[in-house]
This record gives sequence, C-alpha cells and structure tokens, in this order.
Amino acid sequence: MSRSGVRGFARREWGPLYAAVRTALVTLRWRAIPMTLTAVFLTSLLHLVQNQDWGYGSVQAIGAVRAEDPFWLALLRTPLSLFVPALDLPVWGALGQVLLVFGIAEICLGRWRTLALAYLATLAGTLYARVGIALGPDGPLGLPASDARVVDTGPSAAVVGLAVYVCWRMGARWTGALVVAAMCVEVAVKPNLAGKEHLAALAAVLALIVVRCWWERRRGHGQGAEESRPGTRSWKPPIAS
Repeated sequence: MSRSGVRGFARREWGPLYAAVRTALVTLRWRAIPMTLTAVFLTSLLHLVQNQDWGYGSVQAIGAVRAEDPFWLALLRTPLSLFVPALDLPVWGALGQVLLVFGIAEICLGRWRTLALAYLATLAGTLYARVGIALGPDGPLGLPASDARVVDTGPSAAVVGLAVYVCWRMGARWTGALVVAAMCVEVAVKPNLAGKEHLAALAAVLALIVVRCWWERRRGHGQGAEESRPGTRSWKPPIAS
C-alpha cells in the first residue's frame, strides 16, 4: 500500500475519533473527562487499600465478585468491582486502560452511556462465570468448578466492551475487529476465566450493536438516523452529557 493509501486509510479509520477527542481536550482540557478521572482515582485508591493488611478484607467485601457468591450479593458488588484491579497484574496497566478507553468513551458517548456500557460488559462477564461453571469443564464454553472462587476481571471487561462499542460508533471498524480478534487469540492461548469473561463482555456489546443497527435501519434514513451516524457533518460527541 502506498503512503497516500495509508494516510487515506488512517483518515477513514481514525479521523472522526481523533477529531472528537482532540476537540474535546483542546476546548475543555481535563474537564472533558471528569468521570474518567474519578474512575482512575477510585481504582488507584482501591488498589492502595487492598494491598494493606487492614484493607484487603474490606475491598474484597465491597468489590470482589466471585461465581460462588449469592447472586444478589454479586449484583450489589458489581458496580464497584469495575474499579478493583487484579492483584496479580500491574496496576499501571489497569490505570492506563481506564484513562485511555474510559476517557475516549466519555468524550464520544457521554459519561452516563459510558458507565452503562461498562456495567453491561462487566455484568455479562459475571453472569457468564456462573453459566460456564454450571456447564462444566468439558465443553468449550464451560469452566472448572474451581473458578467459582476466582475473582472477576475488574475493569478489563468494561475496557474491552467500551473499546469495541466506541470503534463501531466512530467508524473505526477495523480497529474494533482487531480488538475482537485479540480477545479470541487470548482465549485460544490461555483459556482461563478472565479471557472468557472478556468474550462474554464482547458478546453483550456486539448484541447491543446489532440491536442499535436494527433500530436505526427501522427508523429509516431520516434526519434522526443521519445525525446519529459518526463522521457526518452534523454529528457531535456529547461531551457534556
């Protein structure tokens, strides 16, 4: 591919996304992503507390979700579990993912839609863990019974789901497909609970995208459908929503 072809592909793939993020950050600076900054602070705080002898039990009690937990308790803990990083992974990786992906999503989708999608992706992983353990380890979708005691993925399932949804909404379809492919490779190489929860989060978000596409086609090609399509002249990211 020639240099002009590469530039053309980059403009088509990332142009609307880059323009939306740059405009928001230049115009509002850090005020464009208050929810994201709060999420980064909360993730840092929970990481600090859970690594103290006096704080580990408290963080586990309010934000650690396991498949062996009663379902009502898992639902209560799931919102906060978004911000409890895994103990066996570098916290800087989790913080970087939250800052980058949550920040872009907050600019492009709005803070409340971002939170709703993050919760949907995390909840899908939580529900899958229970179904997978019920299926058992013999099938491709099953999990061993020992995974019932493993803590859910934390912010990573939300990050994966948000990344794919933003890519679809902003027209970066190849990038979104690359994220999906990377998660499939992850499970093929290391078929553990975290990887399969990522796939469950992707499945939930992709199902939502299918519903949105169907709904927009049903509405036809009127003004409302045109304004909701990224890359059009009238579309603007809901920075302050």
